[in-house]
Amino acid sequence: MTATIHATFENGHGAREAQLKLQSLRVLQVDGGDDGASLTAMVGEDLIDRALHLIEQTGGTATM
Repeated sequence: MTATIHATFENGHGAREAQLKLQSLRVLQVDGGDDGASLTAMVGEDLIDRALHLIEQTGGTATM
């Protein structure tokens, strides 16, 4: 099972940092938003909690 996580950030730096860290977790897919302050990630069930925590640590707000 996979989940789609949408995350928004106050600035582009946090979004970029989260995107790079999510890629290092080997999530299925991470796409940065056109606004530079958001992203969408496809995450396997085993990584959902880690991905949500990572997004919060980098200043983001996540929704599923």
